[in-house]
Amino acid sequence: MSNKKVILVTGASSGMGKLSAQDLIKAGHTVYAVARSVDKMKDLEAMGGHIMKMDVTSEEDIEKVVAQVIAEQGRIDVLWNNAGYGLYGPVEDLSMEKVQQQMEVNVYGVARLTKKVLPYMRAQKKGLIINTSSMGGKIYTPLGAWYHASKHAIEGFSDCLRMEVKEFGIKVVILEPGVINTGFNAGVSQNFSYESKNGAYKRLVNGYIKAMENNPTPGSSPEVISRTVLKIINARNPKTRYLVGRGGKLLVGIRRVFGDKFFDRMMLMSMR
Repeated sequence: MSNKKVILVTGASSGMGKLSAQDLIKAGHTVYAVARSVDKMKDLEAMGGHIMKMDVTSEEDIEKVVAQVIAEQGRIDVLWNNAGYGLYGPVEDLSMEKVQQQMEVNVYGVARLTKKVLPYMRAQKKGLIINTSSMGGKIYTPLGAWYHASKHAIEGFSDCLRMEVKEFGIKVVILEPGVINTGFNAGVSQNFSYESKNGAYKRLVNGYIKAMENNPTPGSSPEVISRTVLKIINARNPKTRYLVGRGGKLLVGIRRVFGDKFFDRMMLMSMR
């Protein structure tokens, strides 16, 4: 295909990253799918993708992956910074070690990999960087301070980067998923501060746990993300932001129209 791209995708072992990698391979692109678990990406390799182990918190892993892509392809046309997870719990209770890890993966990992790829994109005078934020980069929920902080950081980071690299022909796009049926909620459950159930914030914490267990929010299919990523890659002049998936436009719109205090009340009521 004449518009075949060399694409590097992080967080490709599950969820929207994996499905999108599959569809990008089917579309004829050269896809390098990376994640901490290579075994979970064997199907991508069978489809013709390139799989590599990469922990976004490891400078050594990032160096190795970028060097191999350049050695084999000579360029990186698209970087999709998609790896991430959600840390939830009261600010007062969460350890700074857990907080640091949240930022290492969701923010500093994006920065590390972006910094390694930019020199090659500048040299070729073109490139596309897609950073996965979230509707959580525009709104907020109780007990999600550090997750939302990481996604608000990605919003600001991406906006500034977009202006810095414009003269080099590099585009920066922010992907803002709403609720998507992926392993994200399982990750939140795994990293949740259950030790807070009997602490000072027990009313809010137990309300949140009850809401997770009894009222799981149905999300959009990951195909919504895959279609959007393909749209961004194929666009000559993509938008700066793509807010897609269940609840995203509604919740962001409610906050924008009715203000923070109304949104606060609505969020707190959902935890009762």
